[in-house]
Amino acid sequence: MRNLILGLALWCAVLSSMAQTILKEDSLQEVVVTGTGTQHLLKNAPVLTEVITEKMLRQYSGHSLQEILAGLTTSFSFNEDDMGSQMQMGGLGNNYILILIDGKRIHGDVGGENDLGLIDPQNIEKIEIVKGASSALYGSDAIAGVVNIITKKHRESGLLLENATRIGSHAEIRQHNGVGLNYGRLSSYTNFQTQHTDGWQNTPVEYTTHLETPINDSRNKTVNRYTNWQLNERITYALSKDIDIYAECSTYRKRIYRPQDGKYAHYDVYTYDLQYKNQSLSAGGKWKLGKSDFVTLDVDWNRHAYLYYFTANTLVEDYEKSSGTIYYPYYPYLSGQTELQSDQQRTMAHLKGVFTLPFSNRLSTGIEYRYDWLKAPTRVVGGKASDWTGALYVQDEYSVSLSSQVEANITAGLRLNDNEQFGWKLTPKISTMLRMGNPWRIRASWSQGFKTPTTKELHYRYVRQMSGTYLYLGNTGLRPQTSNYFSLSGEYTLHGLSVTVSGYFNKVKDMIALVTIPNYQAPDEYISQYDPVKTRQYQNIEDAKTYGIDVSARYAYKDFAVGIGYSYLDTEANQYDTNHDRMHRVTIDGMAHHKGNCFATWGRDIMPKYHLGVGIYGRMSSKRYYQINGDGKGYQIWRLTTTHDWKRSKKLTYRIEAGVDNIFNYVDKTPHGLHLGTTTPGTTIYASFSVRFNQGKNLKSTYNSNSNSNRNNEED
Repeated sequence: MRNLILGLALWCAVLSSMAQTILKEDSLQEVVVTGTGTQHLLKNAPVLTEVITEKMLRQYSGHSLQEILAGLTTSFSFNEDDMGSQMQMGGLGNNYILILIDGKRIHGDVGGENDLGLIDPQNIEKIEIVKGASSALYGSDAIAGVVNIITKKHRESGLLLENATRIGSHAEIRQHNGVGLNYGRLSSYTNFQTQHTDGWQNTPVEYTTHLETPINDSRNKTVNRYTNWQLNERITYALSKDIDIYAECSTYRKRIYRPQDGKYAHYDVYTYDLQYKNQSLSAGGKWKLGKSDFVTLDVDWNRHAYLYYFTANTLVEDYEKSSGTIYYPYYPYLSGQTELQSDQQRTMAHLKGVFTLPFSNRLSTGIEYRYDWLKAPTRVVGGKASDWTGALYVQDEYSVSLSSQVEANITAGLRLNDNEQFGWKLTPKISTMLRMGNPWRIRASWSQGFKTPTTKELHYRYVRQMSGTYLYLGNTGLRPQTSNYFSLSGEYTLHGLSVTVSGYFNKVKDMIALVTIPNYQAPDEYISQYDPVKTRQYQNIEDAKTYGIDVSARYAYKDFAVGIGYSYLDTEANQYDTNHDRMHRVTIDGMAHHKGNCFATWGRDIMPKYHLGVGIYGRMSSKRYYQINGDGKGYQIWRLTTTHDWKRSKKLTYRIEAGVDNIFNYVDKTPHGLHLGTTTPGTTIYASFSVRFNQGKNLKSTYNSNSNSNRNNEED
């Protein structure tokens, strides 16, 4: 792994020194919005933005958002389990990464364990990634960075029909269907997706703190069998040439099947599966006030419910809601019944305006309101908890020409937050970009992050039995988290060559993390019932620092392209030990010092109506560090993809994707209960078939506050 990392760094240095290189500038002409909330060409964006383009997505053929982000960037790490994606970015986990779909927050677990299966990869147009604190623009959660999933807008006139079916190893099935209608002022798009896998087991060995020797015939799987489906509908209506309104709704279901029979009770068998139910409703509109000025209004309601689905008759301890204590007798559940674990609902309203001011200024301003409500009869004292936050923000972008070859942009913003429990807080940011002709762009940023504790971090308490018994406790004494983020980057783009080097430093104060505490600090009713038990509680770490360097380079000539990325990361965190009256260093879970990726692609029109594409992709990571249950092993995984596109007519197209993932059959056989570097089952194959019928021509859409349309109207 050490030699591999050095080789990647050397390759990057060679690419950056090439003088005679030709790179198609398609990606540099992408219009991005996430960094400032306004449209800019990627090469001129004041805030450094990483883009996974539609062309990259089609060539890579990823079956999930996790696979796409892990394979095409070095910014992310994943450690998936039944509760969610366990994503990490820049040394910080799910709670600090804001996931947006078309500029709006993903509806999922407010505790940060977002299920990225909510996002249909077949319906992604591109992905924009902004690293570092963005709380001045986006509010709480945006301390590590922002990931904005831009969906396809389907602007075709008349009727649009889509179907994509993918099958693969371990009974993998991915199905996508879309129906679009666009007649006059009214347009509609209906999207259905379903995903299934039988799961897999990389090892039968189970590690548990309760037994002297590991279990050698565990029924637990590395990835459990699951099935999910989602139905989404979006309707847009043009009131006039300048005003569009929309309404959107979706429903989502997921069931995770767990081992039902086995030898060792409590460790490798369960009497219930996990079930998730999500719904969302949203409405809003956009009023164009001129060439680049507009006002938007969005109102959203989201629900995420988590339940136990019992597969056998089960006795469950009853819960005294008023006092938050467990008491006997047990309450019986019959096979087929469900028990609600948590019901999280969120309502948001966002009014935003963008206005052109004199002297090359562009002003963005807005007001937001967010209300979170949590119902968890068995996991929250009193059964319910709630929280609200209001915010007012303003941002100004100022551009100036210093000479015929030098241009500068300064973007400054400020947000005023008011939280129900924690009061008022100001969060500023400032970003600068210096453009020196075509070759060089230098960017620098400083921004503050702010994040209030979630309702789960404050009030949740639950027991997890897997390879031992763990008690997880909320903490009503938590303080809000703040951060200071600094970054400096340089970009070289002469003749289309794109090489970027960026460094960053993120200091988080009062960072919230799960910390192991003595059992005597836990409620007595838990310790008496579950003994022995390891108790972990959400606490404010005194301070934490993450810092690193990211390097990327791309080179293309005619039909051939290669690229490479490398990321170095280090973290420091200190916590006050009340037992020994001293500070001690703790690990930020999931941190890996080195990550890298590389690719080589080739594509050509073999026949007038047939295009062939071939790609080879590699991703690698060094060891990942954790406070408990061992570290995750380093790995490298290689992937081969092929794409085949046929254009039967102007209205009808076909596409076949086929490939092999994990060519060299790497499998992490670390025992269950300990951390894995990767959950891959080894070499897998996949194939998909897509057909698309488009009755009419592509139409421009007036309403598009968060996508990359209206390029012709962008002054950049």
